[in-house]
Amino acid sequence: MAPVVDSLNTTNGDALKLGEENISPAQEETVNESSNINDEKEVSAFPESTVSLIQKRTGGWRYASLLLVNQGLATLAFFGVGVNLVLFLTRVLDQENAEAANNVSKWTGTVYMCSLIGAFLSDSYWGRYLTCAIFQIIFVVGLLLLSVSSFFLIKPNGCGDGDLPCMPVSSICIAIFYLSIYLIAFGYGGHQPTIATFGADQFDEKNPIERNSKAAFFCYFYFALNVGSLFSNTILVYYEDTGKWTLGFLVSLGSAIMALLSFVLGTHRYRYIKPCGNPLPRVAQVFVAAVKKYNVVPSNPDRLYEVAGPESAIKGSRKILHSNDFEFLDKAATITEKDAGGRNDPWRLCTITQVEEAKCVLKMLPIWLCTIIYSVVFTQMASLFVEQGDVMNSNVGDFHLPAASMSAFDICSVLICTGIYRQILVPVAGKLSGDPKGLSELQRMGIGLIIGMLAMIAAGTTELQRLKHVIPGDKESSLSIFWQIPQYVLVGASEVFMYVGQLEFFNGQAPDGIKSFGSSLCMASISLGNYVSSMLVNMVMGITARGNKPGWIPDDLNTGHMDRFYFLLAVLTAFDFVIYLFCAKWYTCINLQGTEKEINEMEEQQVDDDVLRRV
Repeated sequence: MAPVVDSLNTTNGDALKLGEENISPAQEETVNESSNINDEKEVSAFPESTVSLIQKRTGGWRYASLLLVNQGLATLAFFGVGVNLVLFLTRVLDQENAEAANNVSKWTGTVYMCSLIGAFLSDSYWGRYLTCAIFQIIFVVGLLLLSVSSFFLIKPNGCGDGDLPCMPVSSICIAIFYLSIYLIAFGYGGHQPTIATFGADQFDEKNPIERNSKAAFFCYFYFALNVGSLFSNTILVYYEDTGKWTLGFLVSLGSAIMALLSFVLGTHRYRYIKPCGNPLPRVAQVFVAAVKKYNVVPSNPDRLYEVAGPESAIKGSRKILHSNDFEFLDKAATITEKDAGGRNDPWRLCTITQVEEAKCVLKMLPIWLCTIIYSVVFTQMASLFVEQGDVMNSNVGDFHLPAASMSAFDICSVLICTGIYRQILVPVAGKLSGDPKGLSELQRMGIGLIIGMLAMIAAGTTELQRLKHVIPGDKESSLSIFWQIPQYVLVGASEVFMYVGQLEFFNGQAPDGIKSFGSSLCMASISLGNYVSSMLVNMVMGITARGNKPGWIPDDLNTGHMDRFYFLLAVLTAFDFVIYLFCAKWYTCINLQGTEKEINEMEEQQVDDDVLRRV
């Protein structure tokens, strides 16, 4: 048997190479002791670079507020395009209802799928600030191209208002249009998860006051998102609905430029967290190492491999304590005789933190998958809700209310419910449960699923009533468009619980090395929700439109049964909720080394300071 080498480089350097069996306890102790040679640093649960940044007069609400302004303005610009896109496709490009709804779903899905690209670049290479800046520039370029291309698409001037049809345009103009909206999708999607994580970086988790502020930030982040979209869903949507599409796109362009400028203002005072490197090889190494040791019995948790000292082997990341989930992955951190001597092979021996990072990804996936059906519910606001409202009585006196502007009720619901949640529900639930947060993120997401299901039931009921009031020979029903208010209000209330809960949950449960990835899971859920919605529409139409039947969602909605599609979504959401309950009960939270201890010490110090001030 080969002798154990004198030292073990903790970052993929020299390692141990002995036989195929587990290393003996005496040899393992030698390995752990030898690893202390290169780790004579002050103990801290946070990376040294992070601590030094926190000590400076940076970050906090002053500079996080700039990011909230940025979010509001960027959202105004995005929804200035997205909220009325389905009507632009039907009125200007002369697409049918089902085709336009599917195209909007695919485009919206692309928006949020691009969030994974932004998150990857942010966590791995560019960092949060640079990623936000680059994707916002792409966003501005896309809006500029859209504004220019609209001059050639809107012919004659003022067409696309629902009365005056537009002239057919060349395939080149259509190609430029699609290029511009997908640049917008790429820019906005890549920017979203990173700006949310960058805002959270402005608060120190070790400080109890800033820790509470960080939790509140995600709530206000979603609040800012809806404030920005309120203008788009009221003023901009009105001008676009009356044929002033180019004006609406130019306003969106101006808002995007202002958003970029507000972001740059805080450049010298933001708190910056360095990227932790590409997480894909780290996660892959865990699975490969576990497979290589398929016949090895995992060691006890206290004997698994971890670098000594406060620093993690993952640069810029805190250590993660061992958990009992997915124990087969512990094989990757089990030290065998073959791990002794020679060069350390990261594809054979991983640290506990690295293994737990992979476990965190696996544990979050079932919860994430359960949120996709809710996103199918959410995406109906930008497609079928608008098409439904477009064939209802939307006249208020002499004023014609654009169907897409009904989403203002969703936004108002979000704003009101956010205030109720933060000011009333959290304090009351906190007193009853003893948890300062009130409801946990998982509880809130479950409530969001239930309210989303109720929204689909309300939408189906409205459609049943609309069909009863169809005027023969007329496109519109005599039923007032304000019958849609309950479904919009319920979707808005569900967002406060579901999407704010998702932002907090995935950001909080993601390890330090993949924080932006955690935030992007919320956006990726919306993305897949749009793709699933498009798939469901195609499946439903393929099944129900056989023979001479018009199907559930035909071009003439008065001959269809869109209510049945809404009720189908309600049933799917109820089934998804049952699965979610099992996943939420099974889930165990991430446990970062030293975090709770340091937070308790900070809270005790805060209490002592308060007492001294009173004296």
